[in-house]
This record gives sequence, C-alpha cells and structure tokens, in this order.
Amino acid sequence: MGWGNQTFHSDFILLGIFSHSPIHTFLFTLVLAIFTVACVGNMAMVLLIYLDAQLHTPMYFLLSQLSLMDLMLICTTVPKMAINFLSERKSISLAGCGTQIFFYVSLLGAECFLLAAMAYDRYAAICQPLRYPVLMSRKLCVLLIAACWILGSLDGIIVLTAALSFSYCHSLEIHHFFCDVAALLPLSCTDTSTFERLLFICCVVMLIFPVAVIVTSYSCVLQAVIHMGSGESRRKAFATCSSHLVVVGLYYGAAMFMYMRPASLHTPEQDTMVSAFYAILTPMLNPLIYSLRNREVSRGLRKLLGRGKIL
Repeated sequence: MGWGNQTFHSDFILLGIFSHSPIHTFLFTLVLAIFTVACVGNMAMVLLIYLDAQLHTPMYFLLSQLSLMDLMLICTTVPKMAINFLSERKSISLAGCGTQIFFYVSLLGAECFLLAAMAYDRYAAICQPLRYPVLMSRKLCVLLIAACWILGSLDGIIVLTAALSFSYCHSLEIHHFFCDVAALLPLSCTDTSTFERLLFICCVVMLIFPVAVIVTSYSCVLQAVIHMGSGESRRKAFATCSSHLVVVGLYYGAAMFMYMRPASLHTPEQDTMVSAFYAILTPMLNPLIYSLRNREVSRGLRKLLGRGKIL
C-alpha cells in the first residue's frame, strides 16, 4: 500500500518521549525552558552581530549563520512536540511530516558544512594573517554561506524525495518525538536497503568531508599557536578556537553516533535520546559557549543589555 492509498488519508502518530506522569511533566517543562533559552540566546546572537559594527567580520558573520540554523532547527521539532503533549493529540499530517524531514535534514547538513567553513576561517586568520583579507573576503564569505545552505537543502530534498517514494503499510506509529527518516524506515513495507546505503553515503559526505577539513585546519592552527612568541596571542587564539572545537565535538559526536552506525544497532530509545541531544540541547549550548568564552561577544552583550543599543 503506497502513500496515495493510505498515508494521504491517515496521519502519522508521534509516540513522543513524554507521558503525563509527574516526572515526565517536569521533564517536558525542562525542555520548554531549554527551548526558550535556545531561542532567546540564538536570536540575541544574530541581533548582536547585526547591530555591533565591531562584529562585522567573517568569523562573526559565520557565527550568526550558526545561530540562525540552530534557531530554525529547534523550532522544527519542539513546537510540534509541545502541541501534541499539551493537546494529547499525537498525530502529524503528511505535509507536516515531510516539512520536518526536509528542514531537519537540510539544517543538519548545512551546519556540517558551516562548521567546516568556520574552521577554515580560523586557519586563515591564525596561519595566514597577512593574506586573511583575501582568503576570507566578503565575496568568498557569502559564497561559503550560500554553499552551506544549498548543499544542506540538496541533502534535504534527496532524503525527502526518497522517503516519500516508499509505501507504508505497517502501523503509522513513529517511535520518536518528530518525523525522523530513520524512524520512518521500519514502517515501510518496501525494501529500503538501497535508500539506507544512499543515506549512509550522504552521511559520509556530510560528516566525513567536513571533519577532514576541520582536522586539517586545526592541525595547522595548533602548529601555528605553538610557535607564537606572545603569550597573549596564544591565549586569544586558544580561546577562540576552543569554543569552536567544543561545538564541533558536541555536534559531530552525536551525529556520527546517530547516522554512522549500522541499522541493526539502532534502537528507538537510543535514537530518540541522541536526537534530543543535538536537536534540543545543542542549540541552547552553542550561544552560551560562544558568549561565555568570547570577549567581543561578551562586550557586545553587555552593551546590548546595559544600554539597550550597540554604540
């Protein structure tokens, strides 16, 4: 039975991760608090970098895009989960499911490439300081950002098109709190092995290639930092790069655990918890990591909060 015979007339059921027990109600409230902090933090980062002229540099322009992607990512999953929990309706339409799949996959892919672009930016700034205005010109920076969004969107289109081509004749209950393509595959009554191989290849491209760029860039950065004569220069370079490396570790560690394992090793509980980590918790942590470990961002935030405007 294909999409046209069943799915167009039946909504999917998102089983979610919370029941209405006291402990789960507390956890749901905690998720809403994390969602609020993530939205406020990422919107503040985007606004701050836009308003503060001293932050109009390639590094902060890339950081503003990371905050925008994180904001869109958490808004793709949490609001629908909250609506289903509060209304006790666990259904999601075909259009809603497809929308979640597209934006979720696209944003994950775009962030993968963006983190690689941010690593290249740090390489150019620290290892090639005299050529930095050329290596990270405004035009090149815009092209890098556009490439991240386009490549991420292409990944989303490929995955969405493949997911919509399957027939779903089993239960429409999704063991997840949002429509993740990995959670949809067990519901299909057609052979999905070819798609699983395609998904693995996409993961290799979207994860391994950016990781290679990041490792290469930071290997060069580490050598340059070791040979710096000024202790203050080493401290500043380390503070900037360490924030980015923490974000990279959180993001890629969870993503590789989720998508680079064989399908036989996946369980609904593990997939749900890992997805919750990088779809809900990581978007909250990113602005906190950068704001707490970056003097320029902290200075701009103090101006924004203390005076109501950036001078």
